[in-house]
Amino acid sequence: MTAKTAGAAPSTWSLLYAHLRPHKWVVAAGALITFAGALLALAQPIVAKMFLDALAEGRTVTWLLVLLAGLLVGGAALGAAGMYLVERCAETIVLTARRRMVSRLLRLRLDVVDRIPPGDLLSRVTADSTQLRSAATSNLVDLVIGAFQLLGMVVIMAYLDLTLLGVVLGVLVVIGGAAATLLPRIRQASLHAQEALGVMGSILERALGAFRTVKASGAEGREAAVIDAAATDAWRRGLSAARWMSVAGISTGLVVQVSFLLVLGVGGARVAAGGLPLSSLIAFLLCLFYLTGPITQLTNGASGLQMGIGAARRVKEVDDLPVEPVSEESGTPVTAAGGLSVSFRNVSFGYGDEPLLRDLTFDVPATGLSAVVGPSGTGKTTMFSLLERFYEPQTGRVEVGGRDVRDWPLPELRSVIGYVEQDAPVLAGTLRDNLLLAAPDASEEELREVIALARLQPLIDKLPQGLDSPVGHRGMTLSGGERQRIAIARALLRRPKILLLDEATSQLDAVNELALRDVIADVARTTTVIVIAHRLSTVTGADRILLLESGRMRALGTHTELVGSDELYRTLATTQLLADEVAA
Repeated sequence: MTAKTAGAAPSTWSLLYAHLRPHKWVVAAGALITFAGALLALAQPIVAKMFLDALAEGRTVTWLLVLLAGLLVGGAALGAAGMYLVERCAETIVLTARRRMVSRLLRLRLDVVDRIPPGDLLSRVTADSTQLRSAATSNLVDLVIGAFQLLGMVVIMAYLDLTLLGVVLGVLVVIGGAAATLLPRIRQASLHAQEALGVMGSILERALGAFRTVKASGAEGREAAVIDAAATDAWRRGLSAARWMSVAGISTGLVVQVSFLLVLGVGGARVAAGGLPLSSLIAFLLCLFYLTGPITQLTNGASGLQMGIGAARRVKEVDDLPVEPVSEESGTPVTAAGGLSVSFRNVSFGYGDEPLLRDLTFDVPATGLSAVVGPSGTGKTTMFSLLERFYEPQTGRVEVGGRDVRDWPLPELRSVIGYVEQDAPVLAGTLRDNLLLAAPDASEEELREVIALARLQPLIDKLPQGLDSPVGHRGMTLSGGERQRIAIARALLRRPKILLLDEATSQLDAVNELALRDVIADVARTTTVIVIAHRLSTVTGADRILLLESGRMRALGTHTELVGSDELYRTLATTQLLADEVAA
């Protein structure tokens, strides 16, 4: 995902102002306080000239020394206060941007997440939002304050000597104009550097996400080489940005140094000829010294804005990604007793050009145990994804309780479905956090009930802190069977009307599988339970079995009926070590 995917690019200022708008008055207050401090700094060369003139004339200079000290301290204090307001606002802008991006990322459509590397999205939330921090506040303030300071310094220089001012402006136009031509290059180089950083994050996330597989495959060196190549590319692009910024940055010192030499030469000659008081030359040279500040502010502000524009565009791309039509309100629980019926009506769906499900039609009544079987890749898990509205059917209708799932508010639809995924993911955190993920308001009694049903008590007993023990990143400290039992308990705790189990007992030992089979059969008396299984021994007692082939409904019936009537089912049953049951 690059800037090209974001559609028509908004203007530079609108991108930044969108982040600044809610805090504009606070930033304005900080800028005004900073500007007041800058005005005190501007007055210092004039007071210095008055001090030199008073010394030359033998007048008292004590009050001028006190005034200079006051201007110095007052300017520093006001500058610090104004900068604090601006920096505080900058941190708030970053927090707001991160909150908005995280909220949007968690509501993205699944097909969007499928095609965008997670590392790139993480980079936008962390690195790009940080880059946005200065651009939307301090860089803008630097530009404004620097411009006013520069204008004020020009006025003071004009008051001191117009000839010397002409020398300085000539240097400023030549060197400053050359530096301004570098700004587009800085913006482009910064955008490329940020994109390269996102690519590196994506590759690193890939390796860490399959850490054990990488180690077991002896692929550490190869993965490290791939990540190193991405890091090198990010370094190279970062160097390009740094190169152009360095060239622009050196212009600040160059303007002052060249101006100082020329002013010293021209001004010294005029002092020697009696055409310019020495105090005016010294005050003018002091102005040149103070000129470093506003020029630096202008250069840093302009360079920082170019980097911030790239970050703002990448943040804007996240805002433009399509999300699910979900309100912020939680789903309204369905209070009707029993399960809900499930129907597919001529449903077709595919992840690419080739459809995976083809004109699929079937009905599952409310309550009871239904099993879905078929060769791998025939669309069984995709059926569950359509039921959850992770994806929309390309043709046809998916109905829950006789109602098209597209007519259900998403929170309400998902509140009636308990879903145990094939890989039974467990989140980093405590065991309690994982169990309460889908039902945060569940009581301790309800928690104990599902722990007993899912046979989790032995696991809890061996953990050092029981339910409040951390389970590690992605539950890596747990076995596959333990993760499956946690996922089943989590789904049961939600008390769903429809329970979807995708190979939910595939990693359990025979004793626990038999016990959970009895639990599922008991749940099916009041709930619509749909099970996907390759181990057909777990579904021989199902009320109905849906046999899929090539994305279509091939047959529907009980285990006994299908064994006797369908060759594909008999083959599946035989290859799943059910020869005895087939013979029966």
